[in-house]
Amino acid sequence: MRVVEIAPDIFDRTLVALRRERAAPGIARVAPILDAAAETLLDRLDDTTHRFTRALDVGGRGAVAPALRRRGVNFVVSMDLSPAMASRAGGIPIAADEEWLPFAPGSFDLIVASLSLHWVNDLPGALLQLRRVLTPDGLFLASLPGLGTLQGLREALAAAESETRGGISPHISPFPELRDLAGLLQRAGFALPVADQERLPLAYRTPMGLIADLRAAGESNAVRARDPRTPPRALFPLAFSNLDLEMELRLLVMTGWSPHESQQKPARPGSATTRLADFLGTVEIKAGEKPG
Repeated sequence: MRVVEIAPDIFDRTLVALRRERAAPGIARVAPILDAAAETLLDRLDDTTHRFTRALDVGGRGAVAPALRRRGVNFVVSMDLSPAMASRAGGIPIAADEEWLPFAPGSFDLIVASLSLHWVNDLPGALLQLRRVLTPDGLFLASLPGLGTLQGLREALAAAESETRGGISPHISPFPELRDLAGLLQRAGFALPVADQERLPLAYRTPMGLIADLRAAGESNAVRARDPRTPPRALFPLAFSNLDLEMELRLLVMTGWSPHESQQKPARPGSATTRLADFLGTVEIKAGEKPG
């Protein structure tokens, strides 16, 4: 019997698209943050001698496509869930869903998804599709906000809502943990999967400055379990009264290659021809004697 996995329906994708569409005209407000995150991700290109010619920018919001062109990648397709955001991204605009990619297998030799996959319900399925549209030996780079991002805001809103309403609902998207990502890459068929973490410090003068940036980036709450009611008048003043405005964006970075016969393969267990003890040297210690 074949078991079919059903992806969780955590995020309202229609609402995500609507909020990105509304945010598109003012995306320049958060360009410094998006640019810093994109450059942090694209620094990985300096670690390879590959030269890429056809790139897919997934949700880059104007930060990725220009940076790729500065690195000599002249053909860039910019895909976004929002048509307006795609048109401002800097590449050939395509409005499409990360969960239903419209590209043929082997269409790109580089895919970059900077801060754009955390609103995807079926992340394993999206990664599988992204790997399929890569050419053999093509590179996939992605960053997602990780667990701990906006943790102070999450806790402050939860405490204030509990006090004003007697219960809590999600106000911040759930974020993944670093330990999960390499396994997801491997499951999607990527070779040489690597997951690591970077940190971008952020500081705000006022809590409303933080909220305004989240809206300007199209990052307002789109969790289906959110409370649709109008918040109590006291909720935000109470939540913001002791909010630490110095925080960090924890970037979880995924790197993976589309499989190719030229890539290094891990050695088979038991295939070594030299004992580790012979390489390191051994010292025999008799009972009752001390080492050295």
